[in-house]
Amino acid sequence: MAKPLSKEMFNLVLTYLNVVETLDKDFLYDIYEVVNDGIDGLINNEENKAIRFVPVNPISVILYILNEYVYSIKGLNKEQIEKLSSDENFASKLASICADKYITNEQLNFKTVKFMNKYNPPISSLELYLNFALRSLNNIKSDNPYDNLVSDMLKKAFGLGQCILNLLIDGFETEAFSTWRTLHENECILICLIKNGEPMFRSYFKHIKYALAYRGQIKSKEETDQIFAEIKEEMKKYDLKSKDMKKFIEYGYLFEVEGIKLNDDFKLNFRDGVQKLAGLGRYSKVYEMSSEISHSSPLLLFSSKEYYFTITIKHLYESFFRLEDIFDKFYKSFVSKDFYNQYLVLKSTYMQQLQYIYRTIGPINILDKAEN
Repeated sequence: MAKPLSKEMFNLVLTYLNVVETLDKDFLYDIYEVVNDGIDGLINNEENKAIRFVPVNPISVILYILNEYVYSIKGLNKEQIEKLSSDENFASKLASICADKYITNEQLNFKTVKFMNKYNPPISSLELYLNFALRSLNNIKSDNPYDNLVSDMLKKAFGLGQCILNLLIDGFETEAFSTWRTLHENECILICLIKNGEPMFRSYFKHIKYALAYRGQIKSKEETDQIFAEIKEEMKKYDLKSKDMKKFIEYGYLFEVEGIKLNDDFKLNFRDGVQKLAGLGRYSKVYEMSSEISHSSPLLLFSSKEYYFTITIKHLYESFFRLEDIFDKFYKSFVSKDFYNQYLVLKSTYMQQLQYIYRTIGPINILDKAEN
């Protein structure tokens, strides 16, 4: 039987959860006891003997009750809340919903095939490094817009890395692989900006303004008209037609590469533009495959989970190593020698393990059969 927490322990949990004092704790405890009995009845029902239930987590139960209750009284005044709490039908319905949610979402939640959990070193070691980098970047302040852009792009990249790991842990390999596509785009743009310096940074910000105008995000019509006049004038310099406007807005900052001209080797797109100029053209095929999944091709439905797990984590690691190198140089320029040396200790401790993990990931040939 799932033994309920005592009222004293229940109130202590509410204190630790920073529950506002105005909530009716007696009412909430009564609901908790009913919910606990309901859960216990379902778990010990003869018809459910074949189901492997795990021990009831009282904190999860309480969180379902708290969130359901707070959502129910949102926007009500004190008198309305008191009236609702004294309504037996409301209390019964609230308890029933919370018991259903706990049993369905925590005990009977759908589980797909998973290849690793969050405690496996290929996941936990990389997650540790990502957490460190994100915390460190969050503490860096600068008045330089170029530095702030690098910091924001690194934070977004490492955040996408966390997202990919979580998707892999939950068994969503194809979704993780399509998310790597976004991470790869981000890292390629960042590499281009850093390689080409201030002129490209300036142009990149200018093209952000162009994109805002194109999407109707500039409030002033007069300013919008001025921006479009500027766009058309810029396009003339590169012999671009009106049909090329969207591509120019998205990728025109690449013209800051010295001597670059539109030709068979360089085009205003990602694969023949950003990716190639970042020196990562070798990812063209895998990027194409990820794009197919992003656009709901049959690969999204009929795919080998193990194949996409492997290809995703392998390419996540490769992106991470490149981004970590950028982070290293960036972090060093903003922190004291002592803080940087502390970072080097972490790097020496975990980078060797991460590189070993990467080397032991099975070889991937993107021409291998990916379907089931």
